[in-house]
Amino acid sequence: MVCRTDFGKNEKKAGRRRSIWRAICGTMLTFWALIVLFPFYWMILTSVKSYGSYNAERIPRLFTLEPTLQNYRDAFTSVPLAGYLANTLIFTAATTAIMILVIVLSAYAFARLNFRGKNIVFTLYLALMMIPGELVIITNFATVTGLHMRNTFLGLILPSVTSIFYMYLLKETFEQVPDELYRAARVDGTSDLKYLWKVMIPVCRPTIITVLILKVIECWNSYVWPRLITDDPAYYLVSNGIQEIRENGFGRENIPAMMAAVVVISVPLIILFLIFRRKIMEGVSRGGLKG
Repeated sequence: MVCRTDFGKNEKKAGRRRSIWRAICGTMLTFWALIVLFPFYWMILTSVKSYGSYNAERIPRLFTLEPTLQNYRDAFTSVPLAGYLANTLIFTAATTAIMILVIVLSAYAFARLNFRGKNIVFTLYLALMMIPGELVIITNFATVTGLHMRNTFLGLILPSVTSIFYMYLLKETFEQVPDELYRAARVDGTSDLKYLWKVMIPVCRPTIITVLILKVIECWNSYVWPRLITDDPAYYLVSNGIQEIRENGFGRENIPAMMAAVVVISVPLIILFLIFRRKIMEGVSRGGLKG
């Protein structure tokens, strides 16, 4: 009887400790979520404040009773923001499509095909990840300039059509597919391309979707290379168009209008991430497992 009583007391204590721990974790996560989300809230709040009310605030207010959409109208009329969005869409779609084709074929070759020097070539590819990005940008700039592709979509797209990290991630995922499937397909006379299309891509779809989404985000946020290789506003993307918006569109003091432009630029990525967040987590976790 004493043992049962002690066991019951220990269970209650353990239950209280778990409850306290869950409460602490929940409080910390809530606090951290507020810290992370506050910049987004402040960006949206500022974008719906009028120019006069914003400048009249000596102490910034956490809300507004007179929201306005005039700043969003200014974002599309004062500067060619629609053109920047169209350029970014073309750049993102073309770069992502070509990169997916390149890394799927290369990852499959390294994962399933046997050819002389495969391990050496793959090791050299991985070694390229150790090279600072600034050095690669300098080389790419010299190459693209030498080919007279500045201020062209081709010059924007070509240096970004491959990624060693994404290729490595996809290769690791391909290697998780049992070899027996490949041998059985080869016995049936299936070609490598057909096996890749019919078996490997459907099985590894979560990782491919993850790579696709991450590449879209990377292209949408690209700044250094587009800023370096284009000086013609006709080829500006949304990222380097923000500076154009600040200097030539609204002036340095019209912060609400600038925030409206930033909201317009940010919303597509936020929606994309919210829709596919589970696919991203699933693909990354699968890529990190072996066996």
